[in-house]
Amino acid sequence: MATRIRRSAVPVVALSPTILIVLFAYVGTMGWTVWMSFTGSRLLPVNTFVGTEQYQRLFGDPRWLVSVQNMALFGVLFIGFCLVLGFLLAVAIDQRVRGEDGLRTIFLYPHAMSFIVTGLVWQWMMNPTLGIQEAVQSMGWASFRFDWVVRRDMALYAVVIAGVWQSAGLVMALMLAGLRGVDEELWKAARVDGIPTWRVYVSIVLPLLKPMIITSVVLLSIAVVKVYDLVVALTNGGPGTSTAVPAKYVMDYLFERQNIGLAAAASTVLLVTVLCVLAPWIYAEYFRKERGGA
Repeated sequence: MATRIRRSAVPVVALSPTILIVLFAYVGTMGWTVWMSFTGSRLLPVNTFVGTEQYQRLFGDPRWLVSVQNMALFGVLFIGFCLVLGFLLAVAIDQRVRGEDGLRTIFLYPHAMSFIVTGLVWQWMMNPTLGIQEAVQSMGWASFRFDWVVRRDMALYAVVIAGVWQSAGLVMALMLAGLRGVDEELWKAARVDGIPTWRVYVSIVLPLLKPMIITSVVLLSIAVVKVYDLVVALTNGGPGTSTAVPAKYVMDYLFERQNIGLAAAASTVLLVTVLCVLAPWIYAEYFRKERGGA
């Protein structure tokens, strides 16, 4: 009995520093942020409890509502195009094309860069006086326009293009791993039965790729919620508030407008959003499997 207790205590003792760091650095800071959102903190944190006042100010602020609306539109387009483009790229590479290793590296390489670098690259490419528009016009097509980054009605779509370019390779890698796991006998049976290839992909392969699709959606959704550096590097939230996002709202109120309480309230809303995104994935990955196994 004593030996069994000693054996079970060893891993707990070995992991205790990690557990303490996690509790302090992650759980503790999250709890502190939530508490600050219920205080009247401005330039410096204070413990003056003000109830839900910061949340009432937050959801009464038109700039916050515009930021949430922009994030929602960006998220739908970003996730949708990443999934479609990533899947098509994976299907193309799965045909055992020549130079497969090189193509995989090319498509996956943008994901190795940070969003800040991606934003700077696309900011230069979309600059009307330096980038693609200037290059095409200098070749004789004077009426060509690609100035989305400076147009209020199109700037958010410019951010979507840069985001898809950066993240589609990750989806491709996940989808390709799933495609390589599809049994070859399934393809042989489909050919024998004369089933069109597109029908096999839609009716059989895509359902088999469901775990990869869920994982991709979760990873992309988290990127949507925390998107900040891409927007700052590409448009800095403008023109006006056309590309403002919640993460930039938080940073602006935290460091420029010295309102810690309001920034903490916005951060708490983002935290709840992330938890809402993760909850279905955690349930599908763990609890449903355990029930199925039981």
